[in-house]
Amino acid sequence: MKRIISVLVENKFGVLARVSELFGSRGFNIESLSVGETLDSNLSRITMVVDGDVSIFEEIKKQLNKLINVIKVQDFTNVEHVEREMLLIKVNLSRKTRAELIEIVDIFRAKIIDVGRNSMTVEITGKDNKIQAFIELVKPFGIVEIVRTGKIAIARKKGGE
Repeated sequence: MKRIISVLVENKFGVLARVSELFGSRGFNIESLSVGETLDSNLSRITMVVDGDVSIFEEIKKQLNKLINVIKVQDFTNVEHVEREMLLIKVNLSRKTRAELIEIVDIFRAKIIDVGRNSMTVEITGKDNKIQAFIELVKPFGIVEIVRTGKIAIARKKGGE
C-alpha cells in the first residue's frame, strides 16, 4: 500500500540518512523523497511516498518516533490533505509544433519557463494523474529530459486533526 509520510525533524547533519535507512532496512521502497526547511530554519520536513506492508510500517513509525531528531511523524493515508508534485520537462520544438505545444501547456495551466531554438522547457504542478496525462500528451513531440520533485503534502485541517 502506498503512503505519503511527513516527518518533521531537527535540521541537523545526518538526520535524513537515519530516517531513510529505517525504511530501506525494512524493505520499504521510497518512491519519492522531498526535504525542505519549514518556517523555523531549525526544522525540516521530509515528505516521502513509500510502498509496503501495513504492519511493518507501524513498526517503522514507532522507530522513527524514537529517533532523537524526529519531532513528529504524520501518515497522510487517512487524513484529508492536499498533495502536489512538480515536473520540469524539456520537449522537442519546431515551427510546426510550437502552437500545438503552447495550446497543451495552456490547457494544463502549466508554464513555459524556457524556449530554445529546438526545445521548450515547461513547469507543471499537480497531482500524479495530471502530471502523467501531460507527459503522455507531449510524448509524440519527443521528450528530451524530465525532472520530478516527488510528492509533497499538507493536511487540510490544522495539525492534521
